[in-house]
Amino acid sequence: MAADSFLERRFRLSERGTSVRVEALGGLTTFLTMAYIVFVNPAILSAAGMPFGAVAVATALAAAVASIAMGLYANVPFALASGLGINALVAFDLILGQDIPWQVGMACVIIEGVIAVILVLAGLREAVVRAVPMSLKLSIGVGIGLFITFVGLREGGIVVNDPATSVTLADLTAGPPLIALAGVAVALGLSARGVRGAILIGIFTSTILGLIFGVLNTPDAILDIPGGDELTTIGEPLQWDYLGDAFSWALVPIIFALFMTDFFDTVGTAVAVGEQGGLNDENGELPEMRKVLLVDSASAAGGGIFGVSSVTTYVESGAGVGEGARTGLAAVFTGLFFALTVFAVPLVETVGQGVQYGAEDNFIHPAIAPALIMVGALMIRLVAGIDWAKPEEAIPAFLIIAGVPLTFSIAAGIGLGIIGYVVVMASLGRAREVHPLMWVLVPLFLAFFADDWLSANVF
Repeated sequence: MAADSFLERRFRLSERGTSVRVEALGGLTTFLTMAYIVFVNPAILSAAGMPFGAVAVATALAAAVASIAMGLYANVPFALASGLGINALVAFDLILGQDIPWQVGMACVIIEGVIAVILVLAGLREAVVRAVPMSLKLSIGVGIGLFITFVGLREGGIVVNDPATSVTLADLTAGPPLIALAGVAVALGLSARGVRGAILIGIFTSTILGLIFGVLNTPDAILDIPGGDELTTIGEPLQWDYLGDAFSWALVPIIFALFMTDFFDTVGTAVAVGEQGGLNDENGELPEMRKVLLVDSASAAGGGIFGVSSVTTYVESGAGVGEGARTGLAAVFTGLFFALTVFAVPLVETVGQGVQYGAEDNFIHPAIAPALIMVGALMIRLVAGIDWAKPEEAIPAFLIIAGVPLTFSIAAGIGLGIIGYVVVMASLGRAREVHPLMWVLVPLFLAFFADDWLSANVF
C-alpha cells in the first residue's frame, strides 16, 4: 500500500485515469515496439568500426537511463533510445564520410545535445522551429526513411553493388536475402493487422530461419553478465582530444544536420503522442513540453557520452499510450525492461551478426534488415503533408528526398534542400520571407559541399 501511495503521489495516476497495472502494460508494449533498436544500433555503428558488444550494452543502458529520467522528471509516457536515422548519419556521414575516429563522431553528438539544451533553457525552441518551413521538416523525415530503407535492402543482401548501374537486384534465391525477405513479409503482414511488436517479430523470424538453415551461427549462450570489454564506449568521447577535434568548421553542417533531425523529430513525436493520449491542452500543445525537450536534449548529449549516437524520444511510445499509459510510470517501466536487456548481449550479437556475402570483405546483417525496411516504410507517410502544387515546398522537398538516399548522405540532402529553398524563394521575389537563420545556413552548407577544395586550397 505504501508503494502504491508513493506512486500515486509521484505520478498522479488517479488524476489521469490510470493504474500501476495499466502503466506497466503500456511500458511493456512500448518496449516491445522499440526493442529492435538494441539489435539494429550495434549493427549500424559497428559498420563504422565500433565494437558491437559494447555498443549493444551501451544502447540498452542509455535507453534505460533516458526513459526513466523522462518518466520521473516530465511525467509523460515517452520512452527514448538511440535514434534510427541519426545513428546512420553518425556512422556514414560523420565517422566514415569524414574519416574520423568514432570517438570524435560521438563528441559531435555531445556538442549537438549541449546546444539543444542551451536553446531549451533560453526559450529559443520556438524560434528555431519557426525558422525551418514545415515542408522541409517533413521531407527530411521522408528522405531519412528512404535512406534507412536503402541501408536495410543492402544489409539484407536484397540489393548489391553493380559496376554498370551502381546498384542492382541481388540473387534472391541465396540464403541471406531469403531470410531477410521472410522477416520483412512477416513484419509487413503483422503491421497491417495492427499487431504490437511487428518489427521485433520480423527480426526474430529472420533470426530463427537463419539459424535453422545455417545462414547464422548458433550462439553459445543467450544471457550473460557484461564484462569490462563491453563498457568501453561509455565516457571515452569525453576525452578533450576528441572534443577538441569535433570543433571543426568542416563538421559544423553535419552537427547542424544532427540537431535538425533530432530536435524537430522530438517536437513532432511529443505533440503526436500527447494528442493520442489526451495529454495536450486546448491549444494542442503538451503542457510538459519544456521538460520533455530538456530531457530529450540532455539525452542526446548522453547518447554521445555513452557512445551510442543521439538518444531521442520514440514515436513508438504511442503503442504504450494506445494500451492506456498516461503517466511517466510507463516510461520508467520501459526503462527497466531496457536495463534487463543488458544481460542479453549474446542474443543481440546472434541477431546482429555479420554474414559474408559476395566479396570476401563484404559483410551484411540480414536479420536486422526487416527493422530498417519497416521503419523506412513508416517514415515515408510524412510525404502526404507536403503541398506539391507549391514550388517553394515541392522543389526543396524533392531535393531533400532524392538527395539523402542518392548521395548516401543525410547532411548533403538537407543542404541541397535548404539551398534550393532559398533559391526558389528569391526567384519568386519572396527573399524577405526567408528566415535569417536559413540565410546563415547557406554558406555553411556551401562550405560543406566544397570541403575537399577548402581543405586542399585554404586550410
